[in-house]
Amino acid sequence: MKKQLGFYIFMLMGCTFITSCSNDDKPTGAATTITKKPVVMDPFRYHKLVEVSPGQDYDILSWGRGSSTIGSFEILHSDSAGAKYTTTTGDLDGSIVDVYNSDMDLDGNPEIIIQAKGKDTLNYTNMYAFEFSNGKAQKLDFPRLNQKQRQGYRGEDNFYIKDGALMREFPIYNGSGKDAKPSGQKRLLQYGLRDNGFTVKQLSTDSTSTKAGQGTAKGNATPAAVTPKTSEAVKKAKKAATETKHKKKHKKHHHTSDADAETNNDGE
Repeated sequence: MKKQLGFYIFMLMGCTFITSCSNDDKPTGAATTITKKPVVMDPFRYHKLVEVSPGQDYDILSWGRGSSTIGSFEILHSDSAGAKYTTTTGDLDGSIVDVYNSDMDLDGNPEIIIQAKGKDTLNYTNMYAFEFSNGKAQKLDFPRLNQKQRQGYRGEDNFYIKDGALMREFPIYNGSGKDAKPSGQKRLLQYGLRDNGFTVKQLSTDSTSTKAGQGTAKGNATPAAVTPKTSEAVKKAKKAATETKHKKKHKKHHHTSDADAETNNDGE
């Protein structure tokens, strides 16, 4: 009797478990909860958490009242493993677009790079870079676009990390001012880090580079075209002079032979 009772209890528990599983699989009709992006309260405008490694967190914020284009940024480094907390601040020109984490020189020290969108017609993007080592931040000077890289540049930068390097891509415009129009081509730059200094390498070949090359060739077209013709003319002149010289020499020899013949005849 006890055995039968235990068996029935076991079966009842099994059925209850199966029923609960079946109910979990069926939709309950409850509304789906949508996680909203945390609201940044004044005077803060931007916040992003970058987790470099477990226990190494960087909170990047921008803040300021009375203006939407200028203010300050701060990087809060939380070293929870070592119970150390540091703050790095700086002046901010523009609004933060995104933040990137990398280790471009592979020294084990993370770099935090802040991208801000400015209104400068020459430098639409402002970059703020720091390398963190032993709880200290070292500011890195991000290079501005040189004259060649800036040709056709009108902002719209797209930054991303690829294979440990910072990539920068932007569309190229033809013309200037309000009449500038997209050419349909893009310029791609690769940034690296060596001895706490940035290196820049252009990976793309665009119309600006092609036109520059054509312009250089065109500029050298005149001397390049004259040189072969001049050389050919010199060769022809030398050849003609050589032939004339040979003819004169042959004629001289011919007159000498006739004179000798006349002398011999007189001797006879």
